[in-house]
Parts: sequence; structure tokens; C-alpha cells
Amino acid sequence: MARILVVEDDPAIALGLEDDLRLEGYEVETVRDGAAAATCAREGQFDLILLDVMLPKKDGFEVCRELRRGGITTPIIMLTAKTHEAEKVMGLELGADDYVTKPFSPAELRARVKAVLRRSNNEAPRSYRFGEVEVNFARFELRRAGEPVHATPTELRLLSAFVRNRGRVLDRNELIELVWGKDTAITPRVVDTHVANLRQKVEPDPAEPRYLVGVRGVGYRFDG
Repeated sequence: MARILVVEDDPAIALGLEDDLRLEGYEVETVRDGAAAATCAREGQFDLILLDVMLPKKDGFEVCRELRRGGITTPIIMLTAKTHEAEKVMGLELGADDYVTKPFSPAELRARVKAVLRRSNNEAPRSYRFGEVEVNFARFELRRAGEPVHATPTELRLLSAFVRNRGRVLDRNELIELVWGKDTAITPRVVDTHVANLRQKVEPDPAEPRYLVGVRGVGYRFDG
């Protein structure tokens, strides 16, 4: 039974989420503000966090940033009434795994929850080494030749997707679903940009990649 932390300050919405998720067989705990969410997520053993953006004390973006910087890798789906695409992308860049825009149907939310839990159950190993690179996915840390290298949460999720599927060609649409989530308004060009940035951090010679190999007309393959 998956345990889900619901972070929602609207009592009616929170109750609806609790009832619907429990009917699906999940164990649910609910908190009403960002400060309580950060504490509960650190101390509890949750499989998923449903995190509203507009919260008292700390907003959802701040909570997500704090958890990821603290090494908390629990999957996060952000719940937002905001319609600006840039704000949705910002949540993903901070380390959220998916987002759902209010108002949403219970069926849509259930599908998103199942998809994120399914992806998290197929996680990369907690740490992985190739060449001079060592990545700790649990702590969101990347090192090269023993020295820390700054990598964004999105870059590390991208590397995690490659590690989980090493040796297999992934097209750009697959990578979008694995890293940003299905139905996210991310273009294939954004994938190329993130792969290029990641190559700068893990490849001995980014112009002649050994690990993140491009397959013309298809996508990318990780040979690590």
C-alpha cells in the first residue's frame, strides 16, 4: 500500500483528495501548510507527495526546493491553479515529477498518481559510477574525478532515465514522459538542450560523446 502525503490548505479539496485516494487503496496523510509539509516529508516514509503551490507559511515551490536540496527524493506532483506555463516548468526544474492544474478530474489525478508511482518503482540505483563520474540519486549529487559538479534536478532525472535504460535508444518523446511527465508541454528541443548541458558535465569530450550518444533521427542512448 503506497503512502501519500497530501499538502492542501483548502479543507474541501483536501477531504476530496483523501476520500478518493483511500478508495483507490492508498494510505493518506494530510497537512495544511508548507512548513508542516516540509517537516512531515522529511520525517515520514511516503511514496508520493501531492503538493499544492499556494500554501500558507511556505509555498509549494519553496517546499519542493527545500526537500530536493535536503536529499529527499520522494516523487512530487504539484497541484496548481496557475495557468502560466513558465510557473509549471519552474516547478519541474525545482525537482517536481509532475503537475496537475486545477480544476482537475479525479480520474486525471488518479492516472497521474499511478504513472508517477510506476516510474518511481523503476528507479535507478541509489548511486552509479561510469568513467570519472559518480552520481548519487538519493542525495541529488554529481561528482567528477571526486569533485562536486552542479547539476539541476532535471538533469539528474534525465541521467536517471538514461541509467535505468542503459544500452537502449530512447526517443525524445519517451524522455519527455520519463523526465517531465506525460502531456507536459515540453518540446523535443528542450530535451536536446538538457542533453547538451548534461554532456558538458559528464563527458570527457562533449563534442565526441562516449556516454550520452546521439542516434540520428531517433534519440539518445546511454553507454555507461
